[in-house]
Amino acid sequence: MKDARGPMTEVSTGMKISIFAASRLIRAISSTWRVRFVGDETVQRLHAEKTSILFTFWHGEMLAFLWPHRNRGVHILVSEHKDGEIISRILQWMGYNLIRGSTSRGAGRALIGMVRVLKAGEDIAITPDGPRGPRHKYAPGAVIAAQRSGAAILPSAAYVDRFWQLSSWDGFIIPKPFARITIAYGTPTFVSADSPRDAAEEAPRLEALMEAVKQIACA
Repeated sequence: MKDARGPMTEVSTGMKISIFAASRLIRAISSTWRVRFVGDETVQRLHAEKTSILFTFWHGEMLAFLWPHRNRGVHILVSEHKDGEIISRILQWMGYNLIRGSTSRGAGRALIGMVRVLKAGEDIAITPDGPRGPRHKYAPGAVIAAQRSGAAILPSAAYVDRFWQLSSWDGFIIPKPFARITIAYGTPTFVSADSPRDAAEEAPRLEALMEAVKQIACA
């Protein structure tokens, strides 16, 4: 299908160096990680049923979640803010397709792109508390996209036993060398609300599902 991303911004030499260094560092460290999946049969079942999946995970778990899912052709929503450009290039290097926009900038185009991708039978990964927070609070974008497309929202979580944690708003986690990472998938859910406003009101229910799958990952 046609790429749902917006136009890419030309990057400076300094940014290219940052992207190169970050990608090589990720490759070196990630080669030592040990990853296990819990509930992967749910993903397989949804794919067998030809149901589009909207993976949701918290922003702080981005690296731990996205690296094990690389090169699967998943689409991911990336902020149009300047700092999103470096992230977008690294995600492309990982094999992700991009949808540009967020709840705070480019929201309309992002929602249209998400719905188009999901209706085409493809999967999306999104951090419902990104790109600026509040941490672990479910913004309505993912819920509305699921309501309009009929896709399944799949609450997901990454547990890391050894990590560095940044002092950022999301408490971003970087798994240490030889860390054990558990990727858990929760109960898929559909949004049957009659309107986007009604769909957005399901955020507390979805936050509870995110908490439940986190407990599974930590077990």
